Amino acid sequence: MFVGIANTPRNYAWGSTHAIADLLGRTPSGGPEAELWLGAHAGSPSVIEDPSLVGGFSTLAEWIAAAPEAALGADWATREADAGGAAPRLPFLLKLLAAGRPLSLQAHPTTEQARAGFELENEAGIAVDAGNRNYRDPFHKPELIFALSDTFEALCGFRPLGEVRGIIAELRLLDLATEKPQAAVLDLFENHLARGLPDTVDWLLRDGRGGDSGEVEWLVERVVALADHAEFLAEGGAAIGYARELETVRALAAEYPGDPGIVLALLLNRISLKRGEAKYLPAGNIHAYLSGLGVELMAASDNVVRGGLTPKHVDIDELLAVLDFTPQHAPYLAPVVGAPGVSLYRPGVTEFELVHIEADADAAPEMPVTMRQITLTGPAIAICTAGGFLVAGATSSRALKRGQSVYVTPDEGTLTFAGTGEVFLATTGA
Repeated sequence: MFVGIANTPRNYAWGSTHAIADLLGRTPSGGPEAELWLGAHAGSPSVIEDPSLVGGFSTLAEWIAAAPEAALGADWATREADAGGAAPRLPFLLKLLAAGRPLSLQAHPTTEQARAGFELENEAGIAVDAGNRNYRDPFHKPELIFALSDTFEALCGFRPLGEVRGIIAELRLLDLATEKPQAAVLDLFENHLARGLPDTVDWLLRDGRGGDSGEVEWLVERVVALADHAEFLAEGGAAIGYARELETVRALAAEYPGDPGIVLALLLNRISLKRGEAKYLPAGNIHAYLSGLGVELMAASDNVVRGGLTPKHVDIDELLAVLDFTPQHAPYLAPVVGAPGVSLYRPGVTEFELVHIEADADAAPEMPVTMRQITLTGPAIAICTAGGFLVAGATSSRALKRGQSVYVTPDEGTLTFAGTGEVFLATTGA
């Protein structure tokens, strides 16, 4: 069955005012439009366009709760119950994400951490929607992001320690180029780094968020001043090492003045995804999206443990317990290329994988309508971001035009996309 779905973008303050609307050919609301959720998550379940197709239910969440086997298929209707008694649920959440301003530094837990944290906070009597809650459900939240804008800017994972020492060396050179060098504060930074990343992050966050020593406050102030000085020197023709990292410092300081996350960002990989590139964030990976438009696909969870660059709740102890401190290079996710124009992004989790279908009539003028096939392993959601397609399965078909989305039950089997343009299909992992 093909069921048309829609939703209203979430108006988080960091959202772009136009990117999602421009992509889908809609009129902007006039306010920030940060995320468009397509799925059955209780936070913003998709609306069913024609409730008569599904027994009168108005949202995807209501339909799945009432008729899980029809909506999810027999396998996914029983899988969560078999795993621990949870109600049947759609295991993934598909989003369009448009960051006009930087998001918070954050990480997501493993399944074991999520279950334990959820139970502890329940026992403590903390309301599920409370502002000081870390765990709103007992599920992990791995996620991937596919860049739709020309570039998608992000911080992602701890960078190799040699690179961090190179950044500090650059800061020392900039410090020497000022009228009143303050090498002692950079000594503090490097001394903590010598004790390891966990010690450094603990010091930055704990001392920088109300600590008594004032060391991190001094460090943040000095690093921002040196980043500003680097910009001044660059305008005069000087060559600046790690210029992009120092640009990030300036941008974060403008949005979150004094926040210790400004310096913590220097410990992280600074990446620019080009359009069509993707990255995967497993549990424990510290990250922050800075700017850009992308397709985000994740396990259906709302568990976020924040570490800075936010007015929201920050739990330093829980963040340190969740983080994976292993230095690594940026976790790009290469696609598996199927038929021409079909790329599959498979991070190796059971909850989701992303299929990108692109069919260009100009590239094949002798065959202006091209066909692509995908075999489902579970329920799916498709959104068309350009052009138009006829999508056909085993029992029915559906026209899909730019800006439209559809939920697909797994009994449709192999889907055939006939048309030109661009479609993203989220489904369960193989």
